[in-house]
Amino acid sequence: MKSVHLKEINSTNDYVKKHISELENLTFVYADRQTSGRGRLTRKWIDSGEDNLFLTIVIKPTDDITDINLYPNFTQYLSVVLALVLEENYNLKPQIKWPNDVLINGKKVAGILAEGTFDGAKFRGMALGIGVNLNTEFKNLSKIDKPATSIFQETGLIVDKQEFLKQLYTKFCLLYDSFVCDGFKSVKEIYISKANFINRQLKINVFDNIHEGVAIGLTDDGALRLKEDEEINTYCIGDIL
Repeated sequence: MKSVHLKEINSTNDYVKKHISELENLTFVYADRQTSGRGRLTRKWIDSGEDNLFLTIVIKPTDDITDINLYPNFTQYLSVVLALVLEENYNLKPQIKWPNDVLINGKKVAGILAEGTFDGAKFRGMALGIGVNLNTEFKNLSKIDKPATSIFQETGLIVDKQEFLKQLYTKFCLLYDSFVCDGFKSVKEIYISKANFINRQLKINVFDNIHEGVAIGLTDDGALRLKEDEEINTYCIGDIL
């Protein structure tokens, strides 16, 4: 496993963006403490202690990645990888909330955030960040402003962070070539099997505009298909309320 271990950092995503030229593709950068972690839509990710995972995966352009439209789907790919690790190694039944939140029993167990870095107009790479609540206790979960959980809370078992990291790395790399070749289509079936929003009435926030309808599926690019009255509209970005 290509990895960089940091004792404490403001943000593993920021570290990767700053050092992108020095880091190899698929390097896992993780920290014991993260003082300024963040999630999607400028949300703050609470540092719940060094027994949990604060990780950023280095994604850099390679000859294998010929379609630049693949990069936005990496967060959905990572949500599938995490869901499989939770299911196969911890006997949990994770669900995915579009686009990339991973839940257990309706409560968030992880947050994913991808950030690109550029040299002028040239794309240099992406920081694919994830925070996973491994061993967070209830008193710390209660500090989070939305329902949250941890693997420990769901199973009663203390999670070995190094072992979890290896499991995540192995699964990420196992499915990686297929994902790079075929994009979201390569994991679409798994994603949908774990989706908690299909055929449900939803409200989604897209750039502060609220859209309401029934989620009827996903495109091969991972976009949400929403039936609003008699129209079917497609959304590449948004947040389920």
